Formats: sequence, structure tokens, C-alpha cells
Amino acid sequence: MLTEAETPTTRDLLTVIVTTSVTPSVPSTELLSSVLKSFSRHCPCLLDCRVIVTFDGYEQITPVARLKKGRVTPDQAKAYSLYKDNVKNLILENYYDLCPSEDKVPFAQTNAEAEYGSPMDPKNVVHYTISQTPSKKVTFIEPSRRLGFGLSVRSALRVAETPYVWIQQHDWALVSDFPLKPLLSVMRESESGGEPEAPIKYVCLPAVRMLSYESSLGGATPPVLRNLTSSLGRTFSPASQPDIKIPLTPVFFWHDKPHICSTTHYLKLVFPSRLAVLRGDFIEDKIGQRARAQMKEGHVRIARYLWLRSQINQA
Repeated sequence: MLTEAETPTTRDLLTVIVTTSVTPSVPSTELLSSVLKSFSRHCPCLLDCRVIVTFDGYEQITPVARLKKGRVTPDQAKAYSLYKDNVKNLILENYYDLCPSEDKVPFAQTNAEAEYGSPMDPKNVVHYTISQTPSKKVTFIEPSRRLGFGLSVRSALRVAETPYVWIQQHDWALVSDFPLKPLLSVMRESESGGEPEAPIKYVCLPAVRMLSYESSLGGATPPVLRNLTSSLGRTFSPASQPDIKIPLTPVFFWHDKPHICSTTHYLKLVFPSRLAVLRGDFIEDKIGQRARAQMKEGHVRIARYLWLRSQINQA
């Protein structure tokens, strides 16, 4: 535990959650390698944080692949097994240093269950394995069958022990520098009373096409949302670093692309019950429209923001 005199580091505050699944490129790790290289280039402290990697499963082995439905070919199933080994090695190379007394990376394994849907149906459970290094610096989650993005994220959130998480899909890479440390300071300060009407609990990184998001809120946008943008969107600065500027604007949607969020807020808002997100669901499909409706009704404490400078690209 930290004493009052100690200042928490990024590693104390944030866990990186990486979601991955079968892609046409398996067993190659090119997509994820590009992501990690972008971390090193544009936000190196992400490589010092704890990391949780979720390997989503597949549903069926079929002659014709339909990856979005969880159906893979026999060759893809074999390649995915090799891919998981390749990803584990890649993550360990970037995140874990062996102690002098260790000749291989030690892991502790536990079993868990991802529940969803009606509790009356005993089939509404997916079993998964959690493998962790002793320091919990690296964690791998492997379900017995398909979870989907939403339940993969929830499974990782339940393991995370930091107050914030960085959600990272395997095919979105940073293309410009990101001020993670000062942004975390701004988020912490906003939740401790600095922004009582709109604490900053979620910050999404924009794709290139979203950089004009704020100026695109024209006449078709409901007045209440334009007013929220005008009143809440501005440049923030950490109390200890007033020269650093963090431009944020409210965003009226929940995007799955890379974002930072309060761990507690994520679990309470997105996953209040086993019925909120079902197996195979994407969070933005289930939560996005509901979030926009709530913002129209004036529920500004949902506290979602978009970072206006940094960019991400999808591979």
C-alpha cells in the first residue's frame, strides 16, 4: 500500500488490457507487434504497467471461416494455438524480466467462470484459465470457448487491481505521443472533487477520422449535447503541472477503440449484471446508444471524454 507521502506511479495506477482473437494473419504477431512498437515510440510508460492479455476462443471448426461468428477452419484452429504461444513470448519479451535465479517464467494458474444471460440456464457460463507471473506483471486469460469482446474485457477487469485500465484491441496502434501520466493526474483530480459535475472517468483516443469530432456537432446534433460540449469541453492541466495542456471534449458514445477508464466505473456502468452484455457482444453496440440517450437526458456524470490531439490507426 502507498503512504500518503508517496506519489503513485503510472504502474500503480494503470493496467493495460489487450484483447486478441483469431484473425486471418495468425500465427503471425505482426498486428500486436505494431501496437507494442507504437507504445515504445509514443507512450513508453505503458510498457512498465501490468498487462493482461485475453485470448478469445472460437465457437466451431468449420470448412468455411466466419470469424465474427466464431467459426474457424481447421488450419486456423492450429494456427491460433501457435499464435497464442507467439503472443505470450512477445508479451514476456516486452513486459517481463527474468530474475537471475529463474530459468523460465513461472506462472500461477487459477480457474474462473464468465457468466452471462439468464441464470436459469446452466449453459450460460464459459470457463477460463488465468495464468499470472508472481508479481502479476503479466497475466494471460484463455477461455474454453468464445467470449466476445465484451465478456473478454469484463474477465480482465475482474483481475485488474489498479484504479484505471487501458483497453487495447490488437489492431489499433498509436501514431502520435500520448501524455498518459498527466492525463491520469487530471482524471484522479476530477474524481476527487475537482470536477464535481462531470468527473473524467473515460477518455477515448480518436481515430484520424474523429479529429474533427468537436467541430462536426452541427445543427443535427440535439441542443443539449451541443451545450454540454460547450460547457464541459476545454483544456485541462494537472495541479502539479499547470504548463501541460490536456484538451478534452465530451463524447456522446462509448467506443471500444483504445480508451482509458476507471476500473470501478467500468464494472458498475457497463457490467451491472450478467444480463448487461451477452456472449459475443461488443460493448459499444450494447452501451453506445444507451449512453447517448442518457447524455441527452442530462446525465453528465457518465463522464466520457475524447482526447483531441493524439491519433490511432487501425492496421
